[in-house]
Amino acid sequence: MLGTPSPSSTADREIVLSRVVDAPRELVFDAWTDPVHVEQWWGPEGFSTRVHQMEVKPGGMWRFLLTGPDGTEFPNRITYREVTRPERLVYRHDSDVDDDPMAFEVTVTFEAQGQKTRLTMRSVFLSAQACEKVKSFGAVALGQQTLAKLDAFVQRPR
Repeated sequence: MLGTPSPSSTADREIVLSRVVDAPRELVFDAWTDPVHVEQWWGPEGFSTRVHQMEVKPGGMWRFLLTGPDGTEFPNRITYREVTRPERLVYRHDSDVDDDPMAFEVTVTFEAQGQKTRLTMRSVFLSAQACEKVKSFGAVALGQQTLAKLDAFVQRPR
């Protein structure tokens, strides 16, 4: 189980993504935590998401299948540690296997900025090597694509 490391001890094994989303934070938080919404935007360009389970509460799980443009399937499991609506989510993300060496801890904050939201997603990996491995396959750009899809989704007329 991963602990909550201090920020100064994680610089070599973290990825931080941030984006100002053009929507109120309650809407952005709902888009992030409602399975019907998540299936419409989660994942990089060309990927699709199918939610199998989503219980957004401490100890709850979100299990989903991310499918790449070439049909490759990536099982994912998120275990929520903290849910503070509509401000913050803290969770462990892994590939739906116990003791996943590529598991990482994520803190997502939703900061109101008028009618917009500054979303910051901080992912901390078990090691610098694990972090470099995901960076090497484009995790930063793919994460930015995912946040751009979220931004576009919340701006669609309802």
